[in-house]
Amino acid sequence: MEQLQLLHFCDSKHPLVLFPDYRGGGTCCGCQKSVYGPTYCCPRSGRSGCPEYAHHKSCAELPLGLHHPLHPIHPLILFDEKTHYPEEEEEDKQKTKCQLCNESRGQYTYRCYRCDFNLHATCASLPPTIQSSQVHHHPLTPLWKWMTYTCDLCGKEVKGIPNQCALCSYCIHNTCASLPRSVKVLHHKHPLHLVHSSLGVELHQSASQLCQICAQKVNTNHGFYYCSKCNFVAHLDCAADYRNRDYINLLKLIDEENEDSELDQSVNSAAYMVKNSKVRVDGTEIATQIQHFSHKHELKLSDDEVLNNEKCNGYEIECHACNRDCNGFIYSCETCYFELDVPCSLISHVLIHPGHEHPLLLSTIRVAQKCSCCDSKIYPIFRCTTCELALDFKCATLPQTTRYNQHEHPFTLCYTAEDDSDEYYCDICEEERDPKHWFYYCEDCSYPAHTKCIIGQNPYLK
Repeated sequence: MEQLQLLHFCDSKHPLVLFPDYRGGGTCCGCQKSVYGPTYCCPRSGRSGCPEYAHHKSCAELPLGLHHPLHPIHPLILFDEKTHYPEEEEEDKQKTKCQLCNESRGQYTYRCYRCDFNLHATCASLPPTIQSSQVHHHPLTPLWKWMTYTCDLCGKEVKGIPNQCALCSYCIHNTCASLPRSVKVLHHKHPLHLVHSSLGVELHQSASQLCQICAQKVNTNHGFYYCSKCNFVAHLDCAADYRNRDYINLLKLIDEENEDSELDQSVNSAAYMVKNSKVRVDGTEIATQIQHFSHKHELKLSDDEVLNNEKCNGYEIECHACNRDCNGFIYSCETCYFELDVPCSLISHVLIHPGHEHPLLLSTIRVAQKCSCCDSKIYPIFRCTTCELALDFKCATLPQTTRYNQHEHPFTLCYTAEDDSDEYYCDICEEERDPKHWFYYCEDCSYPAHTKCIIGQNPYLK
């Protein structure tokens, strides 16, 4: 099928091509936000010095000119702030400040050159009346005045133009007004439905305040997304985020969900579903293609590192979960080059780890968070459902017991300091250890060591 193309003013050389379910990440040239979902990109990006020019579909299809009620005397023309003022000097920022939000963000801007009047495209695109809002049963009308107010749906204090219902004094900001009534996220099999508050909704006490996507608390006195079948709760922002959405036919799924018992899931469900497998010469069966909970596309087992019964010296990759290099068997997505080593692929969405008393839930917030056990900052990360502990994939996949080639006894992974001496050192490198960090310990010899000193930085690199 021929791809939809668009000749955009940002790139006069090549047309932009529409990718209906783009997952490459990056930043939208128009609004400067992360790009996921329907996206226009330059197909020649990376070649001949051509930039990517990624755009949300809505940003790429903005009109080149418009009449706006905030500046009715002249038409406004769309321009790229970064192209006109690439150095972003303070004087230039003042020239491009949006008259509505009073900020200069590097976004596409509608401008009146006669009056030096500017509106960010995101600010200018507010419709006079939001008739099609799915979050409220009456029409919402923007109050054309910039103000600070509290959104009645998300409960946040926001600055901007409120959307009001004249009949019931309901007031929400533009982002909440555009939320869908139902969404499908990658981390759950059932659709999630928008709930305005926990009033009248039976939530299990254990999970009533925990977002199952980011593992942060949810204020259920305000709006959230919810699956009543599984007591699955998610923040509005988390469930509506492009990076977490599964763009499928929701109407068909909602119609079928009560007819298909296989859609039921629990927090202890398998981390992946086997799609294809093969039987080895010794009779053991191995999965060659899986659907993993952490990724939308199917992952294929790659074993190209073994050639002619010789040990391979290349094909080194980095696991996208633990950020460690490996060259053994890996699961790889051929669509977007997402790769997992075998230990990371076997971890479930909910982790029960012997090093912690509470369950750990995978948080998929695209912001680096600090691991409590090694202080590295990384995402994704597991977060405790009860306390503040966070655990990255690297620590989660540390072997419970291991050997060191210069020591006769096995080492055991330890989670708390071996004594109360207040002096903690690694007996291999003789450098100081942080008592909060996990370490390996030989109890027979009272021999503690850093995890990296025992197994190395990349234990799966052969």
